[in-house]
Amino acid sequence: SVLPSPAPPGLPDRFRMFRSCEWEVLERSLNILQASDFYWGPLSVGEAHAKLQREPVGTYLVRDSSQGNCLFSLSVRMPTGPVSLRISFQEGYFRLKNWFSDCVVRLLELVVAGTRNNPLHFDEMGGTPLI
Repeated sequence: SVLPSPAPPGLPDRFRMFRSCEWEVLERSLNILQASDFYWGPLSVGEAHAKLQREPVGTYLVRDSSQGNCLFSLSVRMPTGPVSLRISFQEGYFRLKNWFSDCVVRLLELVVAGTRNNPLHFDEMGGTPLI
């Protein structure tokens, strides 16, 4: 086992220590995410929900998580209002419920495609399925 590396230059200081192979995954994914039009960076949950409140149901954004143990959060406009779901990062994979990928954008593509036929249910959403 290799001692985790410090954060490479250019990545936010808030990221915990990762093994070098995890940094490669994280850095590549962050670069792709930053090039997208749905990544908002360090946006608070309140700010994210305020922005989504004015948008159609199904609109989403990705933001930096305010939780120390998660890197990103997915905020989605649901019929009952905006909700936020944590995207975890473990062993080189980003995870949301049963889906996982080594890229946040690819993870979201999997979730969007997968929930068309099999909606997700999260406690945070009060029983409302994510489609």
